[in-house]
Amino acid sequence: MNKLYCLSLLSLLTLLSCKSQYAVTGASSVEELEGKMLTLKVFVDGEMRSIDSTRVVHGRFNFGGGMDSTMLANVFMGDLSLMPLVLEEGEVQLRIGETQQSATGTPLNDTLSGFIQRKTQIDARMAELPRIESQMIMNGIDYDDITFELSNQSRLLIEENDKLVTRFIRDNYNNVLGPGIFMILTSNLPYPVFTPQIEEIITNATPYFLGHPYVKEYIKIAEENREKEKNY
Repeated sequence: MNKLYCLSLLSLLTLLSCKSQYAVTGASSVEELEGKMLTLKVFVDGEMRSIDSTRVVHGRFNFGGGMDSTMLANVFMGDLSLMPLVLEEGEVQLRIGETQQSATGTPLNDTLSGFIQRKTQIDARMAELPRIESQMIMNGIDYDDITFELSNQSRLLIEENDKLVTRFIRDNYNNVLGPGIFMILTSNLPYPVFTPQIEEIITNATPYFLGHPYVKEYIKIAEENREKEKNY
């Protein structure tokens, strides 16, 4: 066998052996997921691409494979995004429930899970406001007073949520969580714009964050949209 060929083959095998591996062990208590196909997707070249799929059997499922770098991924059922997680070395334990989801077992997933838990608590308090309104009406409280009180509570919860998201992104500028949560945040907007929250996020952002393909493209289009609005 050619010596040069042997060296090339050895180099290739070395590179392949250095490729990181991810492993996701999942459990679901959601009856609607039983027997359904779940897909693991990552953001690549401006779109979400599937890298693995599995079926939920008796409430259990698994993902696994190689990766070139740490990535933020999302678990999908069809076109519905169920939850985000980080693909990094180590075994991730995924839990999908009716009201709570978690991904733990590795450093970045533990960080992400803590954030999701805090945000879920805020969302739950926001969801309680209609019930509180009904109770206040039944108690005979003046409707103007109800509107004032619940509007104030809603405003405070929105501010708390925005501060939580903004702080989390800024604390994670230099890893995949910062750009990943920014992607989820801006996906709720009809088109790229600079809201006060987004302006705050990108101010003093690190080169890693600003250089992320999604963040970079978002800022570019948002700037173009701002210029168009100025010209109208």
